[in-house]
Amino acid sequence: MSSTTLTKLPIEEFQAHRLAFFKQMPSNSVAIISANTEVTRSNDTEYGFCQDKNFYYLTGFNEPDALLVLVKDENNHCESILFCLAKDALQEVWHGRRIGQEKAVADYKVEHAFTCDEIDSYLPDYIDGKSQVLFPFANDVLTSKVFGWIAQVKSTLRQGGHAPSNLFDSAVITNELRLIKSSNELALMRQANIISGNAHQRAMQKAGVGKFEYQVEAEILHEFARNGARYAAYGTIVAGGDNANILHYTNNSDVLNNNELLLIDAGGELDGYAADITRTFPINGKFTTEQKAIYQLVLDAKNLAVNAIKPGMSFAKLNVLTIEFLTKGLLELGVLSGDLTALIEEKKVKDYFIHGLGHWLGLDVHDVGDYHANAEREQHRPFEQGMVMTIEPGIYIPLSDLNVDEKWRGIGVRIEDNIAVTAQGFENLTQDAPDTIDAIEALMAKANS
Repeated sequence: MSSTTLTKLPIEEFQAHRLAFFKQMPSNSVAIISANTEVTRSNDTEYGFCQDKNFYYLTGFNEPDALLVLVKDENNHCESILFCLAKDALQEVWHGRRIGQEKAVADYKVEHAFTCDEIDSYLPDYIDGKSQVLFPFANDVLTSKVFGWIAQVKSTLRQGGHAPSNLFDSAVITNELRLIKSSNELALMRQANIISGNAHQRAMQKAGVGKFEYQVEAEILHEFARNGARYAAYGTIVAGGDNANILHYTNNSDVLNNNELLLIDAGGELDGYAADITRTFPINGKFTTEQKAIYQLVLDAKNLAVNAIKPGMSFAKLNVLTIEFLTKGLLELGVLSGDLTALIEEKKVKDYFIHGLGHWLGLDVHDVGDYHANAEREQHRPFEQGMVMTIEPGIYIPLSDLNVDEKWRGIGVRIEDNIAVTAQGFENLTQDAPDTIDAIEALMAKANS
C-alpha cells in the first residue's frame, strides 16, 4: 500500500490519459469531446460548476464551454487542441480569472489552444479529410454541432472537401480507460476515503437525540471542505429511523429520535474523484438487541464479499455468496421463514436487500465501465487489478412491513466500503470509518463522556 498523500493529479497523468486514448483511435481520425457549460440555478446565478468527467479525464481542465480536439493523421502523428474561453479583463473582474490560450498550452500540455469563438472556424478543417470522427453520442448538443461541421465539409465536395464516412462513440474508449485506475488515481482515491472516513467519525461524534439530520449533514460537509474535498461527490444521505428505508433519501430534515439508527451515505470529492461510504449507527450510542442482530449480519456479509475480491472474481459471483449468507441469516433471525434452499432459489432476501451489491467508483460515484451484465442483470465481468468498486450490502425493514415481527420494523442498515482490486487480492480504501459494533459504540461513548 502506498503512503503517498495526493490531493491533485499531476498534469502528466492527463497527458497519459490522452496518450492511451490516442492509441485506441484509428489512423486518420479526429476525436471531439466537450466541456460542460454552466447551468442556471435562479435568474442570474448558476449552480456550482461540475466539469464533464470524460473531458476532465483527458485534460484536467476545469473551465466551462471548452472543447478538446484530438487529431491522429495517416502517419499516426497525434496532436491535442484545446478551445477555451479567451482572456477578458472585464469578465474576469466579475466572474473570476480564466486560464487563456497561452497558459492552456504551457500548463495543460496541449499542442495548440484557441478561443471558443474560433471553434466553428477550425472544426470543419479538422474534420475535412478524416475517415472517422469520434465523439460522445450521449451529448445531444455536441452531436448536433458535429453533424453541422460535417455538413459544412460536405458542402465543399466540389472544391475537394472530403467528409468522414464513419462515426464512433468516444465514450466506448473513455469508459474502458477510466475503469482501470493508475497508481496516482488510487492514491487520490485513498486520500478521498481518508477525508470521508474522518467525516463519518465526526458524524458519529456529533449526532445525538433531538438533533436534526441536516445538522449532522453540516458536520460532514464541514469535515470534507476543511480537508480539501470542497464538494460532496453526491447528495449526502442522513437518514434517521425509518428514513433509512428510503434508498436515496436526501431531505435530511427530520429530528433524530432515541433508540433509532442513523444511516449516513456520504463521500467527498477530491480533484474530481469520488469516495462513497455508508455507515449506520445508533443515535443514542448503543445498539438495541434487534439493531445489533441486523447490523452484525450486514457487516458479516460485507466482510464476506470484500474478502473474496481478487482478479477473476465478479459481482455475479459475489452476489451468490452474499445472497446465500443474508438469506440464511434472516431465516435464523425469523425475518424470513420457510425452506432455506427454496428461499435462496426464489431470492426472497431481495425483499429486504433491494439494491445491487456494488458499483464501479471513480470520477463518477456510479462510475462508467461495462459490467458484462446478462438478461438476468447478472454482472459477469471479471475483476482486474486497478478496478475500484463499492461493496454495500443492506437490509431494509420499513415500519409499514406487517409481514415481520414488530421488533424488526423501522430498521434500515447499509454498510459500504470502497475497494481496489490488487494483483493478488484487494485493498480496502475505507479504513477510517469505524464499522464494528464495539468500535462505533466506543467512539460515540468517548464523544459523549
